[in-house]
Amino acid sequence: MSYVVKMDEKNKTIITVIQLLGFQTPQALTFVLFFLFLLMYCVTICGNLLIITLVSYSKTLHSPMYFFLSQLSVMDILLTTDVFPYMLHSMLEKDSATMSISNCIIQFYFFAVSETSECLLLTVMSYDRYVAICKPLHYTLLMSTQFCWITILTSWILSFLSGLIYTIEISKLQFCSPNVIDHFFCDLGPILKLSCSDTTIVQLESTLINVVFACAPVIFIIVSYVYIIVTIFKIPSITGRQKVFSTCSSHLIVVSMFYGTLIFVYLIPRRGQLLNITKFISLLYTTATPMINPIIYSLRNKDLKQVIDRIVNNFLKMHLHHY
Repeated sequence: MSYVVKMDEKNKTIITVIQLLGFQTPQALTFVLFFLFLLMYCVTICGNLLIITLVSYSKTLHSPMYFFLSQLSVMDILLTTDVFPYMLHSMLEKDSATMSISNCIIQFYFFAVSETSECLLLTVMSYDRYVAICKPLHYTLLMSTQFCWITILTSWILSFLSGLIYTIEISKLQFCSPNVIDHFFCDLGPILKLSCSDTTIVQLESTLINVVFACAPVIFIIVSYVYIIVTIFKIPSITGRQKVFSTCSSHLIVVSMFYGTLIFVYLIPRRGQLLNITKFISLLYTTATPMINPIIYSLRNKDLKQVIDRIVNNFLKMHLHHY
């Protein structure tokens, strides 16, 4: 199979296939890491499917907060399914694991869509907590079912459209050898490093989209939580403060993890010696965070725990009755 095509006029080697180096680990650790990542993938899918099922199953969870939580699970499933399968494949195949440029761009497209949609969703979730805590009397009116569906559909549409802006421009580029990306998935920076075309337009679009869909949501979330914290401190009793804060603590933890890793990877200047650290942090927000999100919400949310206990008890009763 031919992996390259020659350009006669400039004598450059145009590549059509790339190799993701992934994690360069000793052979003895390869299978251990493979099964560890496979287990993480299974836990992520099962945990997020559980959240979606619980929210759909229980009428007590039919509220905006849990509706948004189920959508977060959908986005986490999309992200991990985009990244995990090829990463696992490349760990087994090592040097022979390759990916076409078109598939690499498609992987980046769905990665961009899932990350953008999660930024927007976490922003909507912060607004939901702001209304619930700061304007409780208007909560039912402001957070109607129609509003929730409009915000979710808008988030998905904007995410798919912004991802297309990247993808269309990247697909116009030419990519030259060497055909190696020192990463475990096709991110924008590593893709552009392979290009022998002018990437100015793509970089400008990237900056603009990051400002609109990443920086602006962060500012909105920070402002929302300033109002939330001020409102919480106005509550006279410590017990009351703790009870109110517990309703948004899970969201705050998820936001901190998500944006903390993104800021480290994309805003802190990269140096050669930090490459492995960058890959490790990228692993956190592409694989670990989607796995941890359902656990955080399940352990810190009384309603979810009650629904899980009820389902487990019903299952045990049916099982015991059968025998």
